[in-house]
Amino acid sequence: MIEFYYAPTPNGWKVGIMLEECGLPYETRLMRLSAGDQFAPEFLAISPNAKMPAIIDPSPPEGYGPAPVTVFESGAILLYLAEKTGRFAPQESDRRARKALNEWLFWQVGTQGPMGGQLSHFRNYAPEGEKEYGFKRYLGEYDRNLGVLEARLEGRGWILDEYSIADMLAFPWAFIAKPLGASLEAFPNVAAWRERMKAREAVQRAINLHKESQNRGRHRADNNDVLFNQNAASLRSGGAEDGG
Repeated sequence: MIEFYYAPTPNGWKVGIMLEECGLPYETRLMRLSAGDQFAPEFLAISPNAKMPAIIDPSPPEGYGPAPVTVFESGAILLYLAEKTGRFAPQESDRRARKALNEWLFWQVGTQGPMGGQLSHFRNYAPEGEKEYGFKRYLGEYDRNLGVLEARLEGRGWILDEYSIADMLAFPWAFIAKPLGASLEAFPNVAAWRERMKAREAVQRAINLHKESQNRGRHRADNNDVLFNQNAASLRSGGAEDGG
């Protein structure tokens, strides 16, 4: 059974969607990010970036050897699970389709996700009085990425020719557009794709996983230095301030 290190955030949902879509048995390890679980030495051994999601697979695919496999970073996890199951990704032999998959995976983890994350910070977690410039900048970047996705979905049901891990990665940050202060009104293709995603039972189960533990603005930059205001010292000190 796969061990799934998770918190109910957009990045956590990505992996939850894939696990549910594939019907893979997993056990959730709910992480208390505001308390610093991500800095525990045993978790850093799995995810040196001190970020969830991460997984431990005790039954890896052929070629990995008999030892359990650890994977961190959402894009890497979904690629690994697609390889393990043979689902939701073009085959390696289809070079053009595989190229397109890689392009949209890198777009999501390098652009859409980080811009959405920064927008979320300035919308929901930055100290009052320090939000305006950051919110305006990242709302524009988020809107620009909606435009990229809108163009890609013109005449398409999914980001690739078929439903894939590219959709699973991109959906969570489009799903929360309204809480981010954004609108999909100018992006009908994205809005329709979002509804198709929401209608999938596996997506619904993933979104509802430990829903009661969502942050919802309780822990912010002005009241939690473990979750916010991190630096390299955080990795050495378990998230607490490093007096040395």
